[in-house]
Amino acid sequence: MDVLINVFVALHVIGIAALLGGFLTQMKAMGQGTARFGPAMLHGALTMLVTGVALVGLNQADDQAVNNVKIGVKLAILVVVLGLVYVKRDEERVDKAAFGAVGGLTAANVFIATLWT
Repeated sequence: MDVLINVFVALHVIGIAALLGGFLTQMKAMGQGTARFGPAMLHGALTMLVTGVALVGLNQADDQAVNNVKIGVKLAILVVVLGLVYVKRDEERVDKAAFGAVGGLTAANVFIATLWT
Protein backbone atom coordinates (compact mmCIF):
# COMPACT_ATOMS: atom_id res chain seq x y z
CA MET A 1 0.00 0.00 0.00
CA ASP A 2 2.89 2.35 0.73
CA VAL A 3 4.19 2.03 -2.82
CA LEU A 4 0.77 2.88 -4.25
CA ILE A 5 0.43 5.89 -1.96
CA ASN A 6 3.90 7.10 -2.98
CA VAL A 7 3.00 6.73 -6.68
CA PHE A 8 -0.06 8.90 -6.15
CA VAL A 9 1.98 11.45 -4.19
CA ALA A 10 4.41 11.64 -7.12
CA LEU A 11 1.51 12.11 -9.57
CA HIS A 12 0.06 14.78 -7.29
CA VAL A 13 3.39 16.64 -7.32
CA ILE A 14 3.49 16.38 -11.12
CA GLY A 15 0.03 18.00 -11.22
CA ILE A 16 1.22 20.81 -8.97
CA ALA A 17 4.29 21.27 -11.17
CA ALA A 18 2.16 21.51 -14.32
CA LEU A 19 -0.19 24.07 -12.77
CA LEU A 20 2.43 26.17 -11.04
CA GLY A 21 4.90 25.83 -13.92
CA GLY A 22 2.27 27.03 -16.36
CA PHE A 23 1.67 30.03 -14.13
CA LEU A 24 5.36 30.85 -13.73
CA THR A 25 6.05 30.65 -17.46
CA GLN A 26 3.31 33.22 -18.05
CA MET A 27 4.51 35.75 -15.46
CA LYS A 28 6.01 38.07 -18.07
CA ALA A 29 2.87 37.83 -20.19
CA MET A 30 0.79 38.58 -17.08
CA GLY A 31 2.71 41.82 -16.64
CA GLN A 32 1.88 42.73 -20.23
CA GLY A 33 -1.76 41.71 -19.87
CA THR A 34 -1.53 38.87 -22.40
CA ALA A 35 -1.41 35.86 -20.08
CA ARG A 36 -3.69 32.92 -20.73
CA PHE A 37 -4.41 29.57 -19.12
CA GLY A 38 -2.72 26.80 -21.08
CA PRO A 39 -3.92 23.21 -21.34
CA ALA A 40 -1.13 22.09 -19.00
CA MET A 41 -2.59 24.25 -16.24
CA LEU A 42 -6.03 22.69 -16.63
CA HIS A 43 -4.61 19.18 -16.77
CA GLY A 44 -2.40 19.88 -13.78
CA ALA A 45 -5.38 21.06 -11.71
CA LEU A 46 -7.41 18.01 -12.75
CA THR A 47 -4.49 15.73 -11.91
CA MET A 48 -4.23 17.33 -8.49
CA LEU A 49 -7.94 16.78 -7.88
CA VAL A 50 -8.00 13.14 -8.94
CA THR A 51 -4.79 12.16 -7.18
CA GLY A 52 -5.72 14.12 -4.06
CA VAL A 53 -9.03 12.30 -3.74
CA ALA A 54 -7.25 9.00 -4.37
CA LEU A 55 -4.66 9.81 -1.70
CA VAL A 56 -7.32 10.52 0.89
CA GLY A 57 -9.04 7.23 0.09
CA LEU A 58 -5.81 5.24 0.11
CA ASN A 59 -4.67 6.75 3.41
CA GLN A 60 -8.01 6.02 5.04
CA ALA A 61 -7.98 2.49 3.66
CA ASP A 62 -4.50 2.06 5.17
CA ASP A 63 -5.87 3.21 8.56
CA GLN A 64 -3.70 6.32 8.56
CA ALA A 65 -4.98 9.49 10.18
CA VAL A 66 -6.35 12.06 7.74
CA ASN A 67 -6.85 15.68 8.78
CA ASN A 68 -10.26 16.27 7.24
CA VAL A 69 -10.25 20.02 7.93
CA LYS A 70 -6.93 20.43 6.11
CA ILE A 71 -8.15 18.30 3.21
CA GLY A 72 -11.38 20.31 3.05
CA VAL A 73 -9.51 23.61 2.90
CA LYS A 74 -7.16 22.29 0.22
CA LEU A 75 -10.11 20.92 -1.77
CA ALA A 76 -11.98 24.23 -1.57
CA ILE A 77 -8.94 26.13 -2.83
CA LEU A 78 -8.40 23.62 -5.63
CA VAL A 79 -12.04 23.83 -6.71
CA VAL A 80 -11.72 27.62 -7.00
CA VAL A 81 -8.49 27.26 -9.01
CA LEU A 82 -9.99 24.58 -11.23
CA GLY A 83 -13.11 26.66 -11.78
CA LEU A 84 -11.09 29.73 -12.81
CA VAL A 85 -8.85 27.78 -15.15
CA TYR A 86 -11.72 25.81 -16.68
CA VAL A 87 -14.01 28.79 -17.28
CA LYS A 88 -11.30 31.03 -18.71
CA ARG A 89 -9.29 28.39 -20.59
CA ASP A 90 -10.41 29.50 -24.07
CA GLU A 91 -9.94 33.23 -23.56
CA GLU A 92 -7.12 34.88 -25.47
CA ARG A 93 -6.28 37.12 -22.50
CA VAL A 94 -6.99 36.55 -18.84
CA ASP A 95 -7.08 39.56 -16.56
CA LYS A 96 -4.21 39.93 -14.12
CA ALA A 97 -6.36 39.44 -11.04
CA ALA A 98 -7.74 36.07 -12.12
CA PHE A 99 -4.37 34.87 -13.34
CA GLY A 100 -2.61 36.04 -10.19
CA ALA A 101 -5.31 34.43 -8.04
CA VAL A 102 -4.61 31.06 -9.62
CA GLY A 103 -0.89 31.37 -8.90
CA GLY A 104 -1.43 32.64 -5.38
CA LEU A 105 -4.00 30.00 -4.50
CA THR A 106 -1.82 27.25 -5.93
CA ALA A 107 1.13 28.45 -3.86
CA ALA A 108 -1.15 28.67 -0.82
CA ASN A 109 -2.20 25.06 -1.40
CA VAL A 110 1.45 23.98 -1.46
CA PHE A 111 2.15 25.82 1.79
CA ILE A 112 -0.95 24.38 3.44
CA ALA A 113 0.14 20.89 2.40
CA THR A 114 3.63 21.29 3.77
CA LEU A 115 3.24 23.54 6.80
CA TRP A 116 -0.13 22.52 8.28
CA THR A 117 0.62 19.65 10.65
